[in-house]
Amino acid sequence: MKNLTMIFAALALATGSFSTLAATEVTQAPAGSQKIGVVSATSSSDLSSLERNLNAKAEEAGASSFRIISASGDNHLYGTAELYK
Repeated sequence: MKNLTMIFAALALATGSFSTLAATEVTQAPAGSQKIGVVSATSSSDLSSLERNLNAKAEEAGASSFRIISASGDNHLYGTAELYK
């Protein structure tokens, strides 16, 4: 039983550390970071969904952070973000 508890604790810690590797949204270019590109995304629901889509694309590109530089649309939203590493 003690080993099972230890295994669950190790899995929880391992999963938590992977989530810290996700790209974070910033409001300005981070000091000491290099711009590595630009991504765009769309969403048919709300700004939060658009932000999640841009975050997913930033993670796919290997960015450590991203900055949303444009968002527009009425019923269908479009957004662009700069990526930094």
